[in-house]
This record gives sequence, C-alpha cells and structure tokens, in this order.
Amino acid sequence: MPVTLHLKAKPNSRQNQLVVTADGSLSVRLKSPAQDGKANACLLAYLAEVFGVSKSSVELLSGHTAPFKKVRLATVDEAALPAVLAQYRE
Repeated sequence: MPVTLHLKAKPNSRQNQLVVTADGSLSVRLKSPAQDGKANACLLAYLAEVFGVSKSSVELLSGHTAPFKKVRLATVDEAALPAVLAQYRE
C-alpha cells in the first residue's frame, strides 16, 4: 500500500533535511533553488534516500510550483513510516 506524505518544501537551505515538528507536520529543507524543477527533483531524490527506496518509486502528486506538496511513496509500508519519521523529530 503506497504512502502519501503532505509536506512543505523550503528551497535554498544550507543542507537537505527532513523535519518533523511537534504537531506531526513535515517540512523538507532543500539545497536546490526553486527554479526549473530543481527543488522538486532534489526533494524526490532526498525522500528516496531517507526512506531507502528507488527514485522511481517516489512521485510528486501535487504542488509542482507551490511550497506545499503531496508526494507518494509507492514502495514504503505504512507500518514502517513512524519509525523512519521518528528519527527526524525536532
């Protein structure tokens, strides 16, 4: 069963970083600038790395030009999601 993440992307950061806030919302800081789809490509590659899946199994569903994005992780099990996200809590 694929997992869908709702998150906020913040381009032009010093490093790529996933942050899970106390209320459970997700934000991803990205090194890439928000131009020509570079930040979106960086986001998908970074999420694939974080969740240990291939880049092809990470898909941007909405928010191509907005900071709020919806991303589908096709090969991530929903039961494994809390353990991965726990590593990135503030």
